Amino acid sequence: MPTTPIRANHEALGARFTDFGGWEMPLQYEGVIAEHTAVRSGVGIFDVTHLGRFEVSGPGGMALLQQMLCNDIGTVEPGRAQYTMALTEQGGVEDDIIVWWVDPERFWVLPNGVNFTEMMERFAANAAPGTLVRPLREQTVLLAVQGPEAPGLIESVLGSAPGRFRVARGNWGTDWYVAAGTGYTGERGGEICVAEADGPALWDAFVAAGAVPCGLGARDTLRLEMGYPLWGQDLDETITPLEADLEWVVDWDHEFVGRAALAAQRDRGLDKQLVGFTVAGRRPPRPGYELRAGASTGEISSGNYSPVLGYGIGMGFLSPPITNGAELEVSMRGTWTPAQVVNPPFVKK
Repeated sequence: MPTTPIRANHEALGARFTDFGGWEMPLQYEGVIAEHTAVRSGVGIFDVTHLGRFEVSGPGGMALLQQMLCNDIGTVEPGRAQYTMALTEQGGVEDDIIVWWVDPERFWVLPNGVNFTEMMERFAANAAPGTLVRPLREQTVLLAVQGPEAPGLIESVLGSAPGRFRVARGNWGTDWYVAAGTGYTGERGGEICVAEADGPALWDAFVAAGAVPCGLGARDTLRLEMGYPLWGQDLDETITPLEADLEWVVDWDHEFVGRAALAAQRDRGLDKQLVGFTVAGRRPPRPGYELRAGASTGEISSGNYSPVLGYGIGMGFLSPPITNGAELEVSMRGTWTPAQVVNPPFVKK
């Protein structure tokens, strides 16, 4: 199983490891709640090298991205980042993706780690002559520095910090870095990519500056508090952006794979719909638990205990979509428990 090039740094800090998308990565150090709290109140650092990343460059790069992705990269400009999705012909979410527009004819595409090879092959197969698609993951390290104090800390280490959904480049150590004001926690900060050789020293520099080492367990509870979807749970090939309440990611003014099926679903109405909810008490609602609301039934796709709120939160799909006035319930270990419908994010920023 592949692992991060900076594994020794994590081992020195007492990290516990687990499988994330086929990579052995840090799950936690001090503990999920302590690390979660560090990010919400100060600044934490995550090793997210397992995430996919590849470059699309050349004169046909923009056209390729517009064809492959449902958001329209042409609505932003070089030096910006965009959240988007790759869909199947049936409109399902094959992956959700961040694009960094690095130079006028140079884009970095960041899919989920488990879908990296599939996504890169899909782009390469549809690239016009002269458009280059090349992998970046194997020779780089990707770190996420997140929290209300993150911009200042990033600036102290790199000399500058990218603004929200801005892309920046510079030099650090013996080589370059590319950074973007993106992340998966709902907090300020950024994601920084460096050459593999510089990864260990950059991690140590951020930790020495005050960033709390955080594992991917805390990253999951942080993203859930914000209502951010997780591919493989809240998104997959059987779920469309419309069903996941993510139509804002779809730019209808351009042609893309899956557009016709998505437009047809928009016109006829949805068969299922994502709903957010809270449950009183510290017992966490878990993925796979049943949901019901009147005639609507389904199951939880993501659920856990919220360290900030002090009670359970979750998201799940109901079919048919929940009707006004229907009371939501969650099956918690065989007992139907009242739940409160909430429109995420659960923690307001």
